[in-house]
Amino acid sequence: MGARRETILETIQQYVDLVATGSSADVVALYADGATVEDPVGSEVRTTREQIAEFYGALDGLEQSARLLHTRIAGNEAAFAFELVTKAGEQTYTLAPIDVMTFDDDGRILSMRAFWSGEDMLVS
Repeated sequence: MGARRETILETIQQYVDLVATGSSADVVALYADGATVEDPVGSEVRTTREQIAEFYGALDGLEQSARLLHTRIAGNEAAFAFELVTKAGEQTYTLAPIDVMTFDDDGRILSMRAFWSGEDMLVS
């Protein structure tokens, strides 16, 4: 059957919003049991809920904002670009990764792969 397009869009928007201003627990709640995270692509794939929570825990307490730039959905999969801006002291870090996700029938994330590298990080 698959998740409805609107449900997937809602999950993606929640993900972008929560990565910027939510807690790691809020982000992890968007994932289905058994989900995987590969961020960035080529790094170790996180396969347990604990590993995923530890990964997103690095974002807790940061001063960030984010906005969704583009989304493409096909079936239960989506690719989307978003911009994440992090302020640390006098510096601002801007990254616009492209994430590819698969979703279960309820719109929960089954897998996430983030395409970006250090060369994509802008520092001002």
